[in-house]
Amino acid sequence: MSKLALWVMLKAKPGREAEAEVFLKQGAELARNEASTHTWYGVKITQGVYAVFGTFHDEEGREAHLNGDIAKALMVRAPELFSNVLQVEKMDILSNKDAHVIH
Repeated sequence: MSKLALWVMLKAKPGREAEAEVFLKQGAELARNEASTHTWYGVKITQGVYAVFGTFHDEEGREAHLNGDIAKALMVRAPELFSNVLQVEKMDILSNKDAHVIH
């Protein structure tokens, strides 16, 4: 079970919503290459408001993610795509429900 998480709220600049969504979809591809990232989601909350949520087994994995390709890409693209100051919220996971696949 993942024990740690990250949450980042993103508010797209007016007219940049489509680009923001493409950026978040590309983020999933980068996350697939991070062995220490257990789950990663780019979500749309409402028009122009998005968030990133990721889970990790340990602090080393979370820090690796924060210093990885997704974070680097976000720092480069954030000024052109997003209007808010990015704030990374570090969280502890208290409980969860994992999916079970039945074959």
